[in-house]
Amino acid sequence: MLRGRAEERAAIRRLLGDLPTGGGALLIEGEPGSGRSTLVDYAHRHAAGCTVLAGTGLPEEAGLPYAGLQRLLDPVLDRAGALPEQQRRVLLRALAGGGCPAHRCLALSLAVLGLLAAAARDRPLLCTMDDVDRGDQPTADALAFVARRLHRSRVAVLLTTAADVPLGGIARHRLRPLDDRDSVALLVDRSAGRPPAPPVAAALGAAAGGNPQALVDLADVLTPGQCRGEEPVPETPPPDGRLGRAYRARLDRLPADTRHVLLLAALDEDGEPGTLVRAARVAGTAVEALAPAELAGLVRVDSRRVTFPQPLVRTVVRAAAPLAERRAAHLLLAGVLDGTRHRLRRAGHLAAAAQGPDPALADELERAAAECERAGAAASAALHRAAELTDDPPRAAARLVAAARYAWSAGRGHRARLLLGELPAALDATVAGRAGLLRGELELRTGRPRAALTTLLAAADTLAATGRARSGTGAEVADADRALALGALVRAGEAACFAGDQYRYAEIARRAELLRRPDDPPATELLSAYVAGTAATLRGDHEQAGPALRRTVVLGGQLAGAALTPAALTCAAAAGLLVAVDGAAHRLAERAVELARERGEVSALPRALELRAAAEYWLGRHHAAADSSREGLRIARETGQENWAGVHLGMLAVLAAVRADRDTALRRIREMGEDPGAHSRPRALAQWALAVLDLVDSRPTAAAARLAALACPGTGRGQVLVLVMATPYLAEAAAAVADRPAAGAALAVFDRWASSTASPSRRALSARCHGLLAPRGSAEAEREFRTALRLHPTDADEFERARTELLLGRELRRSRRPRAAREHLHAAREAFTLLGAATWAEQATTELRAAGESVGPPEESAARLLTGQQLRIARLVAEGATNREIAARMFLSTRTVDHHLRNIFHRLNIRSRTELARALS
Repeated sequence: MLRGRAEERAAIRRLLGDLPTGGGALLIEGEPGSGRSTLVDYAHRHAAGCTVLAGTGLPEEAGLPYAGLQRLLDPVLDRAGALPEQQRRVLLRALAGGGCPAHRCLALSLAVLGLLAAAARDRPLLCTMDDVDRGDQPTADALAFVARRLHRSRVAVLLTTAADVPLGGIARHRLRPLDDRDSVALLVDRSAGRPPAPPVAAALGAAAGGNPQALVDLADVLTPGQCRGEEPVPETPPPDGRLGRAYRARLDRLPADTRHVLLLAALDEDGEPGTLVRAARVAGTAVEALAPAELAGLVRVDSRRVTFPQPLVRTVVRAAAPLAERRAAHLLLAGVLDGTRHRLRRAGHLAAAAQGPDPALADELERAAAECERAGAAASAALHRAAELTDDPPRAAARLVAAARYAWSAGRGHRARLLLGELPAALDATVAGRAGLLRGELELRTGRPRAALTTLLAAADTLAATGRARSGTGAEVADADRALALGALVRAGEAACFAGDQYRYAEIARRAELLRRPDDPPATELLSAYVAGTAATLRGDHEQAGPALRRTVVLGGQLAGAALTPAALTCAAAAGLLVAVDGAAHRLAERAVELARERGEVSALPRALELRAAAEYWLGRHHAAADSSREGLRIARETGQENWAGVHLGMLAVLAAVRADRDTALRRIREMGEDPGAHSRPRALAQWALAVLDLVDSRPTAAAARLAALACPGTGRGQVLVLVMATPYLAEAAAAVADRPAAGAALAVFDRWASSTASPSRRALSARCHGLLAPRGSAEAEREFRTALRLHPTDADEFERARTELLLGRELRRSRRPRAAREHLHAAREAFTLLGAATWAEQATTELRAAGESVGPPEESAARLLTGQQLRIARLVAEGATNREIAARMFLSTRTVDHHLRNIFHRLNIRSRTELARALS
């Protein structure tokens, strides 16, 4: 089955379907392996009742004018007698190798058109020419002429090309890369229903770049261990696969100068055109020699960068060159690079040309990697090569660990595991501790969190012991090891919380306390304060937790220089969420995201985006939270972080369920695949989402059972923090059933936490929960609901305020006070309508009708055309706020506000802020 080509298949069917009444033409463009020839075969299979003429452009005949036309038309040349005599002679002469003078080209093209029309008199005709750009140019010109003049005939022409050829006037389709879903479907097709594990499928899709043939070639060379995700998968398709051989054939036909400059481009991964220009000049040629490679679709050159559209081409070019030629090219590139501006690149080329150990060059590689701001994969490769050039085994091992750390930072987890696998069995204690820390982090993000917890605790012990042993030789070294040990404990805490083993956090906190020093630098103090505060929160001791966590938030905002890292900022953001300072938590998470992007620390993004989404959830910015989670999901999948992909899928399911979007919520839950663990965070989020859907569908008993099972706060087992977030829904479910002990216990935990914060929104939710659990119709219930309304911030979280209005209105209506109820139900209905929460608006409408009011469908208004976030921005604009003021109040960048405001103007068809204020009035 053709995956990801529905649009092209439909175009081919339309082309063939129009044949009885008129002809047409279609040009399909795509890189090698994208499925052009498969689409031609598809056309042939669906050309029932048609005569089919099929040809292929052959590079071997590119120098023979009209050779392709001769092969294509040979089956119908017996119809040439129907042509005018002059056209017939021109056509037969050209097809016999006699050529065609320039002034007779029009006659020849008309002859081809007439011959095809004559062949189509008895039955419609499909004429296809695959790879028309690879054959002779006169054939391509003649067929393009014909393709533009078929509307009065019963002839269809289908052409395919790999390059962007100038064939104007013909409908064309550019084959796009396969998306993730189609890539997985193709792997399923190829593996007889047994696809590789999800992380493997994601890695294969990234390596193939959406190219179907590349994906097939990769799948064909996988070992069983690679299929299961137990071994690293190839990072590029195999050079000897079908696609690799096709590129090698194109490469072999290029001139020698072109191949030489192409090799220089393939070896210089930075792709800076200036470097290539200088290198080509030193080599005695010019960068213009790349023109044939560009025409062949092997490389693209613009003023900013030299790129290989298909990464496999770079691999094929390197593999095709002899070792001596590659070594000479590396030395040439090193010679044209500036040793100061391009230190890492220059050292890398010198190292690639080195033969045998070279300690001085290894040192240079290490220093150059340390200086590079966005090192990532390049620094990893440099340190790996430095390890190979190092003749001191302990130092070589340290460089291997550093190379693995850089690889993981760049989001290449499989590469990091491979580098760690090269370490010798006997290691220096510091190197062993750092390797264990990285292994534990990889296991936490991509593997088994409980195994990660064990590995991280062992790494922390090793690093702490090393720090103590070295404390007499240098305080700086000891402090570095101690900070790494604390970092390992922070990750161990993440593993415990992810797996639902929060009771183990007490042990982690005890170890962290032993590492704390009164004179710790801010970055180290932040880690110890975070662990202490989180442990106190999990045991319900908020008096101790609050100061430690607030100190963490303050320190996070003060970090600078080398201490300012995405990891430290995410700790501070997590602390902010635990003490309900949502604005500060959002700013810290946003800074972590920005910093990770600036530095190329891709692997840090899923966790930072998780925290940003959580802050946006508490701020009531559900659309923004969904955007953050979608981005986090994409990056988690790209980097193989399946555990955090599950977290983001769970958050997306919750956000969809809160909006009563059943289909999206269930789809996100299905995407989680195999159960990551009975008490894992993704499973808990999925159960929360399902419980909200139960509430929407009036199944409170099922909802209460799901939510009560999330955790047992008394034992620290399960997802305690998720249960705290979901407590308002548990209280609502419990209010509708007789058995309420579980809700009461969860609410007691929520109350202790909410009362320890300075957050009006948390206290509002607490009051609402008490109103739900109070006796129906009692003064206590009404008092708690009204307290909740008073506490809800007026400038944030309009959705939760509307939910409180709805619940209070329902309480008053059931207490036989319909007039008092209608005020709150109208407010809820209006807010839900403006927020686009149709299901909740319908619930408010139902309650209004039950309160004796005749209510029609909501009126269409300008505000209803906007999303919740756009509506908030529009209202602030209408109040006279500037874009900068709006950005500060909503924790957005001014650029984001500008973007939203443009969309608001477009949706409302207005041009000024004055018109916007009038539209909302």
